[in-house]
Amino acid sequence: MVLVSLVALSAGCGLLPEKTDETRDWSAQKLYSEARGALNDGNYSQSVDYYEKLEARYPFGKYAQQAQLEIAYAYYKDEEPDSAIAALDRFIKLNPRHPNIDYALYLKGLVNYNRGQGLVERFLPVDPADRDPGAALQSFEDFSQLVRQYPDSSYAEDARQRMLYLRNNLALHELRVAKYYMRRGAYVAAANRAKYVVENYPRTPAVADSLSVLTKAYRELGLNQFADDSMRVLRSNHPEHPGVSEAGRTLGDD
Repeated sequence: MVLVSLVALSAGCGLLPEKTDETRDWSAQKLYSEARGALNDGNYSQSVDYYEKLEARYPFGKYAQQAQLEIAYAYYKDEEPDSAIAALDRFIKLNPRHPNIDYALYLKGLVNYNRGQGLVERFLPVDPADRDPGAALQSFEDFSQLVRQYPDSSYAEDARQRMLYLRNNLALHELRVAKYYMRRGAYVAAANRAKYVVENYPRTPAVADSLSVLTKAYRELGLNQFADDSMRVLRSNHPEHPGVSEAGRTLGDD
């Protein structure tokens, strides 16, 4: 009896109507409109679903290119940076002369700019210089490409401001690594890091401290001539820096 009931139940399940796709008969315009609506409402996963259906069903329609770009923004807002970057790279490759390429480059920079800001960082203050610099370096390159190729873009000025911020933080990150090596007694590594800041991030706030670290590292290594040279640069450009009074008295011309 139980066996008969199970067979009957199984047969009955097979007669249940399959769930239909409500978007099956939607036009490209309808899909695009619904995708934009979901995006504006903050329903990013739904928006992505509609954009993907639009691209799959109408790959050569007038809405397809815009969908390729807007799906990247939906991924970005949904905190899917890898998917956002992949979508943007695809858009740029397929549409190299599209009038919104500057926006695509700007959005790439923005995705990497905000990459790594997890739940903890939203509620607790975290110094940006303490983050892994990889995403910051990539963001800087993305914004740099935008500024080089489209200097008159409406996004260029914001990109320039973000680049300044990124340079300062990248320089500060290198300085902190140099100071770490100093504390560990790894003076060659400390000198190399400090020198990198001076040579690659001029006119950033970290340069003065980097020159001070460089001077101290050279002193520890017995490279007094190099130490004197770096101290003279520090004294000339940042005469009020504490490192001048700390290390300056060891200069040969004092």
